[in-house]
Amino acid sequence: MIKIGILTLSDRASAGVYEDLSGKAIIDTMNEYLISKWEPIYKVIPDNRELIEETLKNMADTHKCCLIVTTGGTGPDPKDLTPEATEEVCDKMMPGFGELMRQVSLKYVPTAILSRQTAGIRGESLIINLPGKPKSIRECLDAVFPAVPYCIDLIHGPYLECNEEVIKPFRPK
Repeated sequence: MIKIGILTLSDRASAGVYEDLSGKAIIDTMNEYLISKWEPIYKVIPDNRELIEETLKNMADTHKCCLIVTTGGTGPDPKDLTPEATEEVCDKMMPGFGELMRQVSLKYVPTAILSRQTAGIRGESLIINLPGKPKSIRECLDAVFPAVPYCIDLIHGPYLECNEEVIKPFRPK
């Protein structure tokens, strides 16, 4: 079974102050994108760098998630440490993901330049940091996901089969 990690970083959602709509938006999007059977490894945790690092490692190393998608913690607030935690646990960074997500988001809001989304690889796991708003999540995933299945192929992960009526992955011939 293909495993995909969904990690929401939010003090308030983790404390039950409000429902985690962002993590659910990622799950809904993956259900639309993927034909392959997959299982979400879903967590909502507070904005705590050590806990983020520990959870990312656990999703990659123990659960063997081929893809880990985070939401939240990518802004300029001093508590926003998701990119730093991601960089700490990754073997190599994939800056093109963040560049494209900011470029797409700038079409909708001028504050997209404040976002610090990034992506990286840990072993056979691709980790992508998304913004926290469900609308922005879909905009960013629609932009970068066509490259995700091939990236996972290149790091020796499972073959992700997509619903090409929803999202068309690019795999060179």
